[in-house]
Amino acid sequence: MVQAATLRPLGHSGLMVPKLTFGGNVLGWTADRAMSFRLLDACLDAGLNAIDTADAYSFWAPGGKGGESETIIGEWLKARGNRDRVLIFTKVGHKFGDMPGGLAAQTIERGVEASLKRLGIDCIDLYMAHYDDPATPQDETMGAFAALVKAGKVRVLGASNFTAERLASAQKASVELRLPRFESLQTHYNLMERPAFEGALEDFCTASHLGVMSYFSLARGFLSGKYRTAADGGQSPRGGSVLDYLGGAKGQAVLKALDRVAAELDSNPAQISLAWLMARPSVTTAIASATKPEQLVDLIKSTQLVLPAWAIEQLNAASAE
Repeated sequence: MVQAATLRPLGHSGLMVPKLTFGGNVLGWTADRAMSFRLLDACLDAGLNAIDTADAYSFWAPGGKGGESETIIGEWLKARGNRDRVLIFTKVGHKFGDMPGGLAAQTIERGVEASLKRLGIDCIDLYMAHYDDPATPQDETMGAFAALVKAGKVRVLGASNFTAERLASAQKASVELRLPRFESLQTHYNLMERPAFEGALEDFCTASHLGVMSYFSLARGFLSGKYRTAADGGQSPRGGSVLDYLGGAKGQAVLKALDRVAAELDSNPAQISLAWLMARPSVTTAIASATKPEQLVDLIKSTQLVLPAWAIEQLNAASAE
């Protein structure tokens, strides 16, 4: 199998990550245990050794309670005996089951113990605040995270879904209290969703040397090109969520640009969309998931694809607001 490209530094964390991270939200949801093991095996064989998940995945699925993704990852790590070859990224702060959500110290302490148990590991490589929590003082939040690093339960801290202002405030609290800082930001970013990241948030991450991880990198599958009409929305559990993209001029323009570039480069829209993200200087790693081995092939091939300047320019123009 084609090997993924060279690793990249995640901020100043010391972690070296592939430019594509496997999204574990599908594990235990649209990928059952057996398929999850197949996908994770294939990722590691290809050099994609980073897995992103969260304690809440996948409470939204029929019968889901949360913790399903972490549990499957933990079972896979135990079955394969490969913990030293894999980077595990997970999050705390999403409300599910009897977990209250938010970033109070007690919630973080409770969340990490539950995640470590489900994952069957002693230390999480990257532990992230899933969402900002304006109701909890950031001194309390950063202090609780720092205690986990000091205890050896977490290697690196990260944030997810923070604004530039709140991310800067969290970093200021860390400096003033002489605590470990957030070294990365996970953010919603792709060809269809650019304004929220580009601008103040991207500028802050670049200036602060933070690693950036894009999620919904394929816009819930829209950028794979498989959704062309409203009827296509029934192809997958996420299909209905992409219909808004189809109705606008931007969605059609992006699909046409992807088709043109893919044809020129003997590729496909999914690979081109991911390659565009990975070519963005501020993006360290793009998070994308697969539920079938053939989808995983696209993820792997995207890491080998280098877009020429003309292709990036066409995609930028088509996706501009």
